[in-house]
Amino acid sequence: MIGIDLFAGAGGMSLGASLAGVKVKVSVELDSHAANTYAHNHAGVKLFTQDIRKITGDDIKTHRGQVVVFGGAPCKGFSTSNQRTRSEDNPNNWLFKEFLRVVAITNPDWVVFENVKGILETEGGRFVEAILESLEKCGYTLTHGLLNAADFGVPQNRFRLFIIGSRHGLSVNLPSPTHSRHITVAEAINDLPSLVNGASVCKLNYGSNAPSEYAKSMKNGLQSCSNHLVTRNAQFVLQRYQHIPQGGNWEDIPSHLMHNYTNREGCHTGIYYRLHPNQPSKVIGNYRKNMLIHPNYDRGLSVREAARLQSFPDWFEFKGSIGFQQEQVGNAVPPLLAKVVFEAILRST
Repeated sequence: MIGIDLFAGAGGMSLGASLAGVKVKVSVELDSHAANTYAHNHAGVKLFTQDIRKITGDDIKTHRGQVVVFGGAPCKGFSTSNQRTRSEDNPNNWLFKEFLRVVAITNPDWVVFENVKGILETEGGRFVEAILESLEKCGYTLTHGLLNAADFGVPQNRFRLFIIGSRHGLSVNLPSPTHSRHITVAEAINDLPSLVNGASVCKLNYGSNAPSEYAKSMKNGLQSCSNHLVTRNAQFVLQRYQHIPQGGNWEDIPSHLMHNYTNREGCHTGIYYRLHPNQPSKVIGNYRKNMLIHPNYDRGLSVREAARLQSFPDWFEFKGSIGFQQEQVGNAVPPLLAKVVFEAILRST
C-alpha cells in the first residue's frame, strides 16, 4: 500500500503508517520547520513544502498499487480550549476542503482523516457532517469514531476523531483497545537524563535503565538522546510550580502569585498542571503555553519528554529552535495511535 500524507507536520502519522507497513511516497507540509523535521526522518519521501491549495494531481502521482490518502487539517480552530476562533468564521477551519479536493483528484483506494475531538462539537458538528457527506458522494464506505491514544500504548490521554473510507465497499472496524492498563508518565520518561530549568544540551546519555518495556522500545538500543531541551521559565513561574502537587494545577497556586491573571476562573484544568507519575499524561498540545510541569522537578517538560509521551522513538530528531520543536511535538498524531489505524486497514485488504 502506497501512502500520501497531507498536512504532514513533523511526520507522526507517516511514521505510524510506515510502522504498519504502508510505503509513504508523497507528503505535503507548508511549515518550513516541520518540513525540515519530516525530511530528516523520512528519507525517500517526495516532500512538497508549499500551500496545499497549489497541489495538483500531477504533483502527487504515485506508483501503481493500492493508495491511501491520509492526514488531518489544522485543528487549532476546533480545539475545545480555543473559544476565540472556534467557528465557521475562521478560514483555517475550512482547510479540510483541500483534503477532500486532493481525494477527489487522486481517487485513492483508502482515505484516513484525523482531527481533534472538538471538531465534533464545533458549529454543531457541521464540519464533520460536510466531510462525511463529501466522501460518501465520492463513493467511499465510511467508518468513524473517537480513539483514545492511551488505549493503544501511548502514555497520554488524547482523544482523536478518525474517519476511514474504502472506495471498494470494504467495511473497517475501528481498532479495539490493545492496552487494558495504560502506560504511565513514570514508565515513559523516568530513564531520561535529569535537567534543570532552561537546559539546552543537544546530546545526553540516559540517566538510568529503561523503567518499562515502553521506554526500552523508545530507546531502541541508543546510548544517548537528542532534543532534551527545556524552556527557561522566569523565577515567578518557578515559584508557582513549587505549590503544585502531582496531579494538581493552577488552582493550587496562591492568589498573590497569580497577579498577571486578571481572571483566574478563565484558566482551564490543563494550565499549570503537574503530571502525575502513576497516570498517563494530559494532552500534549501547546505544553509550553499551558505550563505542563514535570512530575518531580519544578520545570516544564523537555522536547524529548513530550515526544516520549507522544510515542515518538528517541531516534526521531526534531529540527528548528526549541519553540518550533515544541510546536511540532504538540501538533503531531501519536505514531503508535496512527499505526493501529493503518493496521486495521491492511487487515481488511
